[in-house]
Amino acid sequence: MTTLQINENEYAPFYKNYIKALGTVELFDVLNDSLDDLLNTIQHLPKEKLTYRYQEGKWTIKELVQHIIDAERVLSYRALRFSRNDATDLPGFNEDWYVENSNGNDRNIEELLDEFTFVRNASIQLFKSFTDEMYTLSGAINGSDMSVRALGFIIAGHQVHHLKVIKEKYL
Repeated sequence: MTTLQINENEYAPFYKNYIKALGTVELFDVLNDSLDDLLNTIQHLPKEKLTYRYQEGKWTIKELVQHIIDAERVLSYRALRFSRNDATDLPGFNEDWYVENSNGNDRNIEELLDEFTFVRNASIQLFKSFTDEMYTLSGAINGSDMSVRALGFIIAGHQVHHLKVIKEKYL
């Protein structure tokens, strides 16, 4: 049940590009591989690259890493709620506000990468705990239905998207 075979009715249209960018993948493979890819890309960058903005108003690499961590926590929490048959319509979150209030640029990059690794490993364990039936359960986020399965792939696709931006715009 963890191979990408998701119907478009399992997630909000906003997430379509994250899902489509993954192609056909196995959930745990893409979660592990993307973790390694992010760590290998960022851990040896010069300090000045970590707080560089390629354009006014864009996030730095440190802020992007913090954003990926925050978004993964939110998405995993949603998956947990829906896997427990809690179909409460959950609110969205303002990612710009979260980044503004994250203090990401003042954090040590090693600590950010450690935190990302811990969060990702916790997400992997959470999704491994789900039964096949739990993956098909869904709930609402801002009025749009979302399946537990889709949330796992959105976590991976979101991180893959931002890592692609880092490689294209920052390095």
